[in-house]
Amino acid sequence: MTGVATPTVVAGDRHHASLKFAVAALARCLARAAVLLLRHAVRQPRRHVDEVLCFADGTHGRVYRETVVRDAPTDEPVLLVVGFRLRWVRGRGHALFRAESLLNTPLFVGFPGLVSKLWVADDESGRYRGVYQWNGVEQAHAYVQALWWVLALVSERDSIHYAAVSGLGRDEVLADPSVLTRTAGPPADEWWRLTNVSSRATGASG
Repeated sequence: MTGVATPTVVAGDRHHASLKFAVAALARCLARAAVLLLRHAVRQPRRHVDEVLCFADGTHGRVYRETVVRDAPTDEPVLLVVGFRLRWVRGRGHALFRAESLLNTPLFVGFPGLVSKLWVADDESGRYRGVYQWNGVEQAHAYVQALWWVLALVSERDSIHYAAVSGLGRDEVLADPSVLTRTAGPPADEWWRLTNVSSRATGASG
């Protein structure tokens, strides 16, 4: 076990940041993202692409993209899961969104503490998820509190939720999702709790 002996859901759904704070945070993110991209420090490996993640609420989502920041610190691991439902997007619109979403990379990759992100396609209820490893729990919170404004432009606002679990790295959870059964103080439902990882399954979204 990395970090703490018993992983804990430290929080979910803190109130979003003020618009002024979010704009400033996003500006800093874009500047740092430009540096990372110029240094070729942002990678798009395919190791987990097409894996299907199963969640405790009975839904499934296919990983359609992976983003990794090379040599990012990992001494304070946090598993961060963000979920949202798009407004007005139906049918083939989901495929267009997944293709276009690559352009959104600079809006998150420059936030302090990002280690990696799995981009998870819409599940049976239309929810998209981002499954991240972050370094530092307060940095993870700051990211989502600023990200809310970006998501709110295209998402149903009451669908934007997140859960942050301290002491766990992403790869640790993917290798053995049962480690999440030791979490405490979960958010209102279990949409975020990963229960299984498999190769692409019949009927999975995407």
